[in-house]
Amino acid sequence: MDLGLTGKTVVVTGGSSGIGLATVKLALAEGANVAFCARGADRLNRVRDDLAAAYGEARLLAKAFSVLEPEANTVFAQEVCARFGGCDALITNAGQGRVSTFADTSDTDWRDELELKIFSQLHPIRAFQDQLRASGTGSVTAVNSLLAYQPEPHMVCTSAARAGVQNLLKSLATELAPDIRVNSILIGLVDSQQWQRRFEARPDQSQSREAWFRDLAIKKNIPLQRLGHAAEAARALLFLSSPAASYVTGAKLELSGGVSRFI
Repeated sequence: MDLGLTGKTVVVTGGSSGIGLATVKLALAEGANVAFCARGADRLNRVRDDLAAAYGEARLLAKAFSVLEPEANTVFAQEVCARFGGCDALITNAGQGRVSTFADTSDTDWRDELELKIFSQLHPIRAFQDQLRASGTGSVTAVNSLLAYQPEPHMVCTSAARAGVQNLLKSLATELAPDIRVNSILIGLVDSQQWQRRFEARPDQSQSREAWFRDLAIKKNIPLQRLGHAAEAARALLFLSSPAASYVTGAKLELSGGVSRFI
C-alpha cells in the first residue's frame, strides 16, 4: 500500500530510540521528510549521523530538547517550517512507564508522571497545530499504552496518566476536526532496551534470548506468545498518520498480541 507520504513532513518526538526511531526510519524509507527530537543530545546526534549517511541530509532534521519545555517546542516547530515548509504529521511518543503501586507512589511521582504524559502531548500539538491545519492532510498520532484501558496495580500512576491522555486525544479529535485528524496506538509489551536489560539479568544465563522472551510472553498470557517489535508499532503509526487513513480520526489501534481483556 502506498501511504502517500512521499514529500510529506513527519515530526516524531522521542525519535532517537525504540518505537520513535523505528518510526523515523520507516518514514524516511517511505519518502517523507522527517524531523525528530529527543532529550539526549549525544545519542540523538549519533542516530542523526547514521540516518544522514543512509538517507541523506536533505530530508532530515534532528534537535535535542525536552518536549516538556513549551518554548523549545515552539522553536522546533519554527525550524521545521523553515526547513521543510511545514508539518503534515505529528507523532507524539512519550517516555516509559513508572513501576509503582498506590502505596509507594509519592505526590512528586504523581505530578511528574502526569506532567510527562499530558504535557508531552500538549506542548508539541500546540506548537505544530497551525502547520498541521495548513497542511490539508494534517494528523496527530500518539503512542499510548494498553494501560489506558487495562490498568495494572503495579503501574497505578502510569495507568491513570495514560487514561487521561486517551481522554485528551478523543477530545482533540473533535475539537481539531475537520482540519486535523487525531488517533493513537495502544501498545502492550514491546521488545525494548528495558526488556533487554532484564534478559541480561536473567537467573539462568544459559537460557537463550528467544526462549526467555517466549517464556515471558507465555507468563504474561499473550496469545501470540511473543512481544511486539518496534517496527510493528511504526507501521501502525505511519498508517494512521498518512493520507491512507484519511477517514480515520478519534480512533485507537491496539498492538498487544491479543493480551487485552476489554471489549
